[in-house]
Amino acid sequence: MKRKQGINLLLFALLFPSVALRAGKAAAANRPAGSAKKVDVCALLTSAEIKAVQGEAVKETKPSVQPSSSFLMSQCFFRTASFDKSVSLVLFTPDPAKPSAPGPREYWQKQFHPPEQAEKEKDEPAAGQAKAPKKTEEESERQLHKPRPIDRLGKEAYWVGNPITGALYVLQGDTFLRISVGGVREESARIEKSKALARAALKRL
Repeated sequence: MKRKQGINLLLFALLFPSVALRAGKAAAANRPAGSAKKVDVCALLTSAEIKAVQGEAVKETKPSVQPSSSFLMSQCFFRTASFDKSVSLVLFTPDPAKPSAPGPREYWQKQFHPPEQAEKEKDEPAAGQAKAPKKTEEESERQLHKPRPIDRLGKEAYWVGNPITGALYVLQGDTFLRISVGGVREESARIEKSKALARAALKRL
């Protein structure tokens, strides 16, 4: 249940858990210099790049910064002529005003590599052993929302979502981005379109 709640919070980026100050200080000491520089999120993608993926050019960009307890979350909404084909890009960066606070990389580690996940993998039966009991409905739903690794993208990348909605998360250095596209029914197509835009944005980070 805790795992499901954590993924939901990550997907909608509404709440961010607090982490011990001591851990935050240690992490801050290991962060590369200059990682807290301000980035214009709306400049990470061009209208031409979005048109190549979505079939429509950008009509308007709407930048915003959402509050977080420990780092910055800057968003740009790229509105296309058909609103449902718009693109959302969010960049998570260290907050220079909170140098001792846990940064995006620590949050990433907690969400995608929690200790309980490693323990669960140890408990899974090996090949040839008896299969585990049939999954409950709650377990099946949790499996559906389980992050899926995406190869050859950034330092590390995951797709989080379901057949109806989802977003691509990509780690790069001490920051990570979240990108989602609209107007696409097939999940596989949404993933490919998100990957193409993510590659373009990563070149400018």
